[in-house]
Amino acid sequence: MLIGAHESIAGGVSQAFARAEEHGARSLQIFTKNARGWSAPSLTDTERRAFRAEARRTGLPSIAHGSYLVNLGSEDPALRERSLACVTEELTRCERLGISLLVIHPGAHPDERRGLRLIAEAIDEVHRRTPRFRARLCLESTAGQGHCLGWRFWHLAEILSQVAREDRLGVCLDTCHLFAAGYDLSTEKGYEAVMAECDATVGLKRVGCFHLNDCKKPLGCRVDRHEEVGKGAIGRVAFRCLVNDPRFVNTIGVLETPFPERYAEAIRLLESLRRGR
Repeated sequence: MLIGAHESIAGGVSQAFARAEEHGARSLQIFTKNARGWSAPSLTDTERRAFRAEARRTGLPSIAHGSYLVNLGSEDPALRERSLACVTEELTRCERLGISLLVIHPGAHPDERRGLRLIAEAIDEVHRRTPRFRARLCLESTAGQGHCLGWRFWHLAEILSQVAREDRLGVCLDTCHLFAAGYDLSTEKGYEAVMAECDATVGLKRVGCFHLNDCKKPLGCRVDRHEEVGKGAIGRVAFRCLVNDPRFVNTIGVLETPFPERYAEAIRLLESLRRGR
């Protein structure tokens, strides 16, 4: 696994690479703009060139995370269009920067089947607006708070089966979210069972990246509260299994834990869990 962290873009998106280097990361995740706002200044050619230059210099692969405001499962016409425009803009930024994956939360709706259908239709529309893009959307597994969808593997599989361009979609597995949703990764047996279910339902070949977070709350709580690795209800076993899983040797895994100032320490811990070290 290519272990890294979500890095700040303060001072420009290209600055994230130096921060990743300071943390000893082998990958990174960024926001391409303010994740809590709909609009942002246009990405300049200067910043685009600087980002690509830093990517070449460091050799670090990067992914991006989408806006928290987006809801592709919304029935509200105004919110739906703003969500479509936002995802389209962020995917365009990824394409310009050379970022391969844009991680997004699938969306929310009180009716599961209806919501999943709306999400699939929205993704099709984003794809129509971004033809021939290399950058792909990556659907993140969620904790299942409220009406959020994507907290069961079958939710993700249903969206994948309904979109016209399944080849343009990947999946992001968040360890905290999986545990909160009831998938018990905390033992070796549990880890293998969860991955077997994911493979049978979604397909592990579709897993484009991981979010490496422990969970503050108990199994099945359906509450999204990240904790530092090894300090929450999941514990270290799941992360030891993950970083040693040969199926994910070249897969990006990034920390989104509460204290970015301790990313370097957390990355060293995860690296130490590799067998033979």
